Amino acid sequence: MASITVRNLDEGLKRRLQIRAAENGKSMEQEVRDILRAALDEESQSGKDFVYRIRARFAELGGVELELPPRELAREPPNFDWGCEQ
Repeated sequence: MASITVRNLDEGLKRRLQIRAAENGKSMEQEVRDILRAALDEESQSGKDFVYRIRARFAELGGVELELPPRELAREPPNFDWGCEQ
């Protein structure tokens, strides 16, 4: 396994880590490993679960049905025939 050293860690942050680790019955190193793992796992899942999180939020309200607007061209397509003689 790899090791890392974190320099210049704020004393207040270190103290909070110690307290959190003690509350969870872990060493400070194990608590930091768990925090890093959770943060990186959440980051990799954030895009995948986005739709499901939105659906879950609106499910509490009974869902939401959005009316789709009619489809139409936003503008006239460009004409590339100028200056070409066939």
